[in-house]
Amino acid sequence: MKCITHILLVLGALVLVGCKDQGDPRIHVRKDIRSDNVVDNYVTRPVAEAFSALAGWGIDITRAVVITNEAGYRELHVDGFNRSASVRPFRYRVEWLDANGFVIDSQATTWLRASAMSRSPFSIKAVAPTTDAVDFRMDTMKWE
Repeated sequence: MKCITHILLVLGALVLVGCKDQGDPRIHVRKDIRSDNVVDNYVTRPVAEAFSALAGWGIDITRAVVITNEAGYRELHVDGFNRSASVRPFRYRVEWLDANGFVIDSQATTWLRASAMSRSPFSIKAVAPTTDAVDFRMDTMKWE
């Protein structure tokens, strides 16, 4: 009985270590569409894969790059990966910020629809509404 308790404690600790959130702090991926990092842990991977087949994981943002295009507008390029065994539809919104950190009002700042195919990479691109934009903030939510 003690052996089973110790194994469960070790697996619980590995799950907590694997769930550490990583990525760009300017991008908020909500819990109901985000993927836990337990799948990356080689000890818990078999259990995580079996659980993923039943419940499915979500999406992870793997890279976010902001560049300035030839016209002087900032472009956001976001890459991600859907760890789920099914298509993961979601909504996202990009808000562009000026040099003082204030949101630049724009009609383009709306919730947009996106889908990530199962166990596949996906990309999102957004262009700032003015050349005054210096940074961004992105939010996601479940598509219902």
